[in-house]
Amino acid sequence: MAKAMTKSQIVAAVAEKAGISKKQSGAALEALSALAYKNAKNGFTVPGLGKLVLVNRKARMGRNPATGETIKIAAKKVVKFRVAKAAKDAILK
Repeated sequence: MAKAMTKSQIVAAVAEKAGISKKQSGAALEALSALAYKNAKNGFTVPGLGKLVLVNRKARMGRNPATGETIKIAAKKVVKFRVAKAAKDAILK
């Protein structure tokens, strides 16, 4: 199984594909990340890839696996990524 691409490999690949410098490519990826972080609470969509959404989880009862003791898990907000259908189809074909 191949290893995951590093940030520098992604920057180089985007720069080559778009015909821009690596510095411009890196700046574009950083800007996309910053925009996603800022707008995740409203839902941030990357066309053709998926959507970042903020989800409220309810409080629930859980179990400590080491002791078997029942514990209360507090409600919290979590970030989820919903993969677009186009991405699923392209990857799983």
